[in-house]
Amino acid sequence: MTRGGHDARVHPTLDDPVIAALSEGVGGPVGEHAGRHRWWTPVRVVLALTAVCFALGMVQKNNCYQDSWQNGTARYSHMCYSDLPYLYTDRGFAELNWPYTDDPQVRARYHVMEYPVGISYWAWGTAWVTHWLSGSPDIESRYGQTPAQLGADKTVTAESRLFVTVNALGLAAVAILAAWFLAGVDRRRPWDAAIFAISPALALTALVNWDLLSVGLVAGALWAWSRDRPVLTGVLIGLGTATKLYPLFLLGGLLIICARRRQWRPFVLAAVAAAVAWVVADLPAYLSGPAEWRVFWSFNSDRGADLGSIWLVIAQAGDGTVAVHTINTVSWLFFGAWCVGVLLLGLLAPATPRLAQLGFLVVAGFLLVNKVYSPQYVLWLLPLAALARPRWRDQIVWQAGEVFYFAAVWWYLGGYLAPASGSDAGFYWVAIVVRMAAELYLVGIVVRDVLRPQHDPVRGPDWVRPRPAAPSLALDRSLG
Repeated sequence: MTRGGHDARVHPTLDDPVIAALSEGVGGPVGEHAGRHRWWTPVRVVLALTAVCFALGMVQKNNCYQDSWQNGTARYSHMCYSDLPYLYTDRGFAELNWPYTDDPQVRARYHVMEYPVGISYWAWGTAWVTHWLSGSPDIESRYGQTPAQLGADKTVTAESRLFVTVNALGLAAVAILAAWFLAGVDRRRPWDAAIFAISPALALTALVNWDLLSVGLVAGALWAWSRDRPVLTGVLIGLGTATKLYPLFLLGGLLIICARRRQWRPFVLAAVAAAVAWVVADLPAYLSGPAEWRVFWSFNSDRGADLGSIWLVIAQAGDGTVAVHTINTVSWLFFGAWCVGVLLLGLLAPATPRLAQLGFLVVAGFLLVNKVYSPQYVLWLLPLAALARPRWRDQIVWQAGEVFYFAAVWWYLGGYLAPASGSDAGFYWVAIVVRMAAELYLVGIVVRDVLRPQHDPVRGPDWVRPRPAAPSLALDRSLG
């Protein structure tokens, strides 16, 4: 799997059947005498691929950008919808309002940001950059206007487009940083990060919302753990949890790894660092507006069956509604049982599972029964999936299901899937089920790799059960 004795890196044309087959069109797999480029290292190629993929995603949003997201049908027919321009006016960023202000006049006109603090801080910061690049327009004249009036103002509309551009450039930097982290998790396998770098899911969903911020922090946590830095791992998990809730689940993977090796200090350090980082990140928002800070938690608790969820299928197919309390109870019971299953899997496996494997399994279980599955939620799984199962065949199967759902959700929202009879769009239910089936397929493959490590591409077919020896946490970290 290596190219020459001097190069310990695993080359994809010698490791992955799909890449090996594709390489036949350009001369076949890499040989013993293949040269090495001085500048184009695997990591730099991965970063370039990420930049190109992200740029293609920006081009895909061009139709909506040209009309400033004002065309109510094009955003669905061209599948170029983004929350960003709408939230610029609907959450008060056009007036540079602090997201957690308790000013009665602001709260009377604008909804509170329903996202965790990390996203709110980022949106507020990029709004300031947008105003500075716009020549610092006078915002006092906007105080008497409604959000709808501001959205129709040509000056504000131009700012909202610039706001998207500023965010796109910032998120592109985050994506490239995430790819760099992923390429460095296992020095032998930098090419595994290419699964993230040229993912169609990345191109299509990166600019729908700000979820990519947490993706960068999760990728950083995987990298920090592989470098034997539990405190930094915890800090990145804590900051990720302050941006989106799901990075918290990585602590479960750390718990299993440390329990397997009976070395608790790294887990304690990571957990404490995560808690401190989360508190520090949330403190400015909580101190300035406790009620506004709580909106994220109450919003998600009170939410009913929403887009992309199995709960929506059940509600619509049953011609009724599912009570919020029922959804909350069943979802958390299922997720709790799922986590217990992952715990038992990790403790009973022949070899200590890798953090990416455990993290992927836990996050996948959460998304399967979550009350909503927005199109960009695929990004939550992307870095974990890329390292948990670095095989292109399985990644193509999974992401094909995600891309199918991505198209279906916009057609559904645009009304293009509505039957002539006026009944519910059954095709959208099919898309939801297909997406879940594709996700479960990848879950099954990862579970098999954990139970039979010889199938794990990272460990390879030559893996044998090691003889009992002194605990070595460093080995597990080197495997990601």
